[in-house]
Amino acid sequence: MAFGGFNDNKHQAPMADINVTPMVDVMLVLLVIFIITAPLFTHAIKLDLPDAQSAPAPEKPETISLSIDADGAVFWNNDPVQQQDLAARLALAAQQKPQPEVQLRADKSTRYEVIAQVMSAAQTNGLTKMGFVTDANPVQNQPRKQ
Repeated sequence: MAFGGFNDNKHQAPMADINVTPMVDVMLVLLVIFIITAPLFTHAIKLDLPDAQSAPAPEKPETISLSIDADGAVFWNNDPVQQQDLAARLALAAQQKPQPEVQLRADKSTRYEVIAQVMSAAQTNGLTKMGFVTDANPVQNQPRKQ
């Protein structure tokens, strides 16, 4: 491997050899570090840790999805339900321990009266946890109003 010479008349081709010496040096350094630190991984320290008792984690309550379409039809977890049956189902849900959370989803063209009736039925039957679900990512391809 000649890097140069004193003869300027002769044009040499570019050097095509890969110099692996720096790579070997780095690998040897990493090997030495591993050999030095490997015994530290097996060393254990004896500790007398205290015992602790804690309460079990509370169960996550069930989630009930109440959906209301534009016509005012109510759906209990995607199953259609009549207004008469809704009160009975809400009363049964209120007796569960832990009490389930009601997630109310309503079409944007639903009359507020229907939404208020469903909220009132839930509160009357003893459900206290209620949330409203909205569309966080509206459709982007809707025409803009100018």
